[in-house]
Amino acid sequence: MVGRNEPCPCGSGKKYKKCCVSKATVSIEEVQVEELERVLQAFYEEYPERRDIGDYLQVANKWKDALQSNLVEEMIEAIAVDEFFFHHKPQIWTGYLDKQRKKIVRPSVVKVLETWNNPRAFIGEVVAVDEAYLSVKSIFADETIQLRRESEKPVPVGVHLYCFLLPDGTAKNDHYLAVSSLVFFPTDHHKVFGQFVKQFEAQQLPVATFMKENGMEFWKLIGEDGYGGEEFTNFESGVLLRAKEFLDKNERESDKLVEVLEDYLVEQQPKARKEVAIAAGAIRFGQENGLFEPLQLTIKEIAEWFEISTSSLNKYYNDLNAYYTSKV
Repeated sequence: MVGRNEPCPCGSGKKYKKCCVSKATVSIEEVQVEELERVLQAFYEEYPERRDIGDYLQVANKWKDALQSNLVEEMIEAIAVDEFFFHHKPQIWTGYLDKQRKKIVRPSVVKVLETWNNPRAFIGEVVAVDEAYLSVKSIFADETIQLRRESEKPVPVGVHLYCFLLPDGTAKNDHYLAVSSLVFFPTDHHKVFGQFVKQFEAQQLPVATFMKENGMEFWKLIGEDGYGGEEFTNFESGVLLRAKEFLDKNERESDKLVEVLEDYLVEQQPKARKEVAIAAGAIRFGQENGLFEPLQLTIKEIAEWFEISTSSLNKYYNDLNAYYTSKV
């Protein structure tokens, strides 16, 4: 129990009664996380400044020329801006941190910012998931980090991801947050990561140097493998497409059903032989749970519409029901 006249444990230097006593239900760690998030958000709102626009556009246009046949412009720009700040003009980032350290009151936050000078590009495979962190193993080195989750959306074990990393402020070893763009790659593209590792081994460079010099090559490889920025595997996209086709042709809308189906596909990774089996099960699930305006269709008629057996439909209907029940 902190006394009202004792120094506030948040590290502000003020007395507890003059600082966080009114936030007693909010942990000091949560307050610090919010302030660090504001520091990151403000950076992307303020930079690049007008004087740096020409240099940024030179980098961005180079990336667009190389990747525009596979990736949408918005995604290329998101990748290019981090490359510009952290690989081409790191002095913009470090100068911003210097300014923030002079403004911020809490010594604990200043201490974290002192560890933020060198964001590093990271590619890894998710090997475990808990409520707050993803355990991610580097594809290059014997390193497994704890990456703070950005949302409650399910993340399956086995997918790869790309981001720039910073220490997350918890002072725990190997605990990081993603600076800006955190990109997950569907499991369809596993072979690309093996190819990129072979290039790394052939060049015999430190990981940070290799990533700085070969970042564009990675995005070329994954784009040539068919990746276009999509979140789902080809199979998962097929399931969602068939379910949406049914809803459209029957003049029904159900954002909730689509949301549940997306989460189910990602988190449960069902191994169906046919996409339509899961889609049909989802339609029965949606109808019986009131997720769209009811249709006067029997289970048999839904199965016939998708040209599958009722037993296949019912298998995935039951799976979805069990999954949904466990979440509510």
